[in-house]
Amino acid sequence: MPKLWNETIEAHRRAVHDAILDTTAALVAEHGLSSVTMSQIAEAAGIGRATLYKYFADVEAILVAWHERQIAGHLKHLAAVRDQAGDAGARLEAVLEAFALIAHEHPATELSALLHRGEHVARAQQHLRDFIRDLIAEGAEVGAFRDDVAADELARYCLHALTAAGSLPSKAAVRRLVAVTLAGLRPAR
Repeated sequence: MPKLWNETIEAHRRAVHDAILDTTAALVAEHGLSSVTMSQIAEAAGIGRATLYKYFADVEAILVAWHERQIAGHLKHLAAVRDQAGDAGARLEAVLEAFALIAHEHPATELSALLHRGEHVARAQQHLRDFIRDLIAEGAEVGAFRDDVAADELARYCLHALTAAGSLPSKAAVRRLVAVTLAGLRPAR
């Protein structure tokens, strides 16, 4: 097949895949997790059930794929935030605030309980922990952060503390939590 034909087919497959993910997320948000069926998804996405089953085995598989896409987008966003900030301290502060705001905007739900148990989440958490660890280590090298505790332990501290942002009432409260968390990273003077 010509290259253009292959690219067109692949673009069509990506578009169908994305439509399935978006449709499923919208249906779950509207009707609840246990109310959504493969037939509803196919109808709402404008595809046949057979086509839907070529892409996904069940609703849970679609939701996991949707969640993987969401996580990838969050990680990409955090990398962009890091790349726009100045020195090591500013980069970590910007990333921690962005992470905490993501947690604040996506509080725990029945859907998140289902989706946060997969292997894809463990991989993403490890990636995020390594990402934060590297920023802390970079800052510790220039004296911005403490070096008497391993950077990996401090990364775990930050991520654990900032997951509380999901239950905070406002963005101002999230920013205060980030400030308190960063205070724990500063070296004793």
